[in-house]
Amino acid sequence: MGILLIHHLEQMFRKYELTARDGAELSQYYERENGVYMKSKFFETKKVNDYITQIIGLAGEQCYLIEGKKRALLFDGLSGEGSLKSFVRELTDLPVQIVLSHAHPDHCGAIFEYGECYMHPDDIELLYSDFVSGRKERWNFVTAVPEWAPPLRTETRLEDITERCAVKTYPVYDGDVFDLGDVQMEVIGVPGHTRGTIVLLDRTARLLLSGDAINPNTLMALPGSATIEEYKESVLHLKTFQTAFDLLYGGHGPEPVPARIVDDALMLIDKILDRTDEAIEEYDHLGNRMVLRAASVGSDFFPLYGGISHIVFYVDTQFGKRGKVIIRTAPVNSPVKAIGNPHV
Repeated sequence: MGILLIHHLEQMFRKYELTARDGAELSQYYERENGVYMKSKFFETKKVNDYITQIIGLAGEQCYLIEGKKRALLFDGLSGEGSLKSFVRELTDLPVQIVLSHAHPDHCGAIFEYGECYMHPDDIELLYSDFVSGRKERWNFVTAVPEWAPPLRTETRLEDITERCAVKTYPVYDGDVFDLGDVQMEVIGVPGHTRGTIVLLDRTARLLLSGDAINPNTLMALPGSATIEEYKESVLHLKTFQTAFDLLYGGHGPEPVPARIVDDALMLIDKILDRTDEAIEEYDHLGNRMVLRAASVGSDFFPLYGGISHIVFYVDTQFGKRGKVIIRTAPVNSPVKAIGNPHV
């Protein structure tokens, strides 16, 4: 089973009871105890709070629509199955900007519809690799469902996947802030899963949109991944913000995880660097390079040691640094840069 797929195999495909709603020509609305949900062939939604909507793709990958008074922000773009841009248009009338947590195939699909995006420059080269933006590669990601998982609710075709094209990229760095009017989302750099990985902090709601930066199955054995030594520096940096959030909403997984995952990750990282982790061997998604699991996991891919964090890494990428890990827009003691509409 490909190691890339492990990151989303734990997803539970949600089913809701249909509720009639006038005017729902393109989508169906579903209702549950804690909110109203919208569903189409390719996407379904879940409300995080009054202004943040989680959008779930066919393979369980997740992105987030954050709506302010002046504009909206789409954090990640799924795999490119169906038109996410059209679906988002049904959800909001606000102008939408898209920002990538990192450049991987299950997060970048919609940028080829929008034609532009914010992202950390360290992931631009990775973005244009076949592994990330290739149409067939992204289709393979969506359709590679294991036998034990529920079937996809829609049978996808290659032509359902957005075609790769040139995209205008705007740089975003640790310390930047997306100002949506009455909502501010602060950028924190967490290089590791890829060297350009970022997360978004909402201090008002005390939550972190974490992408694939830190979760119960953090993959450090993929194209673009940093070393474990570099990742430790990133997680230590994230820990300086830990008192500002209670929950992390990631790019995979049906439920958020508590902030203590940061401490679990640091504990596991130290074990890896001290070579006292379990170091369970398996092969990567290409089947030709050895990777190590830092801890045993259960059928739900949660670690068995009792904590939340788990890390998969390459045998030969534990140590070493490639220059400065965290790159900020401004000096540490300077005010953060507020990012508005790039066209104004």
